[in-house]
Amino acid sequence: MTTRRAPRAGAAARLLGPALLAGALATATGCGGASADSTTAHTPDPPPSPSATPSSSEELCTRIVAHWSREVLDGTSYGDYQSMGLSNGQYEILRTVVDAARAAKKTQGADAADELIDREAREGCIDWYRSGGPGEGPWQ
Repeated sequence: MTTRRAPRAGAAARLLGPALLAGALATATGCGGASADSTTAHTPDPPPSPSATPSSSEELCTRIVAHWSREVLDGTSYGDYQSMGLSNGQYEILRTVVDAARAAKKTQGADAADELIDREAREGCIDWYRSGGPGEGPWQ
């Protein structure tokens, strides 16, 4: 007489995981939801607003550098550039922005520093991508 061993939890997860993923994807994309004879029409979600989704590499760079610049300036950030999700080039921009923002905050106040962060982060990111961006040199 042989005894049957219970399957391991990992085996069940490996088998169930792809099925759950396929079901979630089908639901998210509208596949496999309502049948063709359903009386409820499916209206797609509206596209994200322009302010929610960066439209370019420069805009994404600007947002992440400005965000972390504010965190560093406020003293609420800790870690190196990799823990912030920044490239080395973005971190160099951040350091320049934070140095300028610290000086502006001392002499002109927090609002001036906040405006400076947005402006300097954008200019730094535009310049960085103009010269090739991450991992690339300028095209000549």
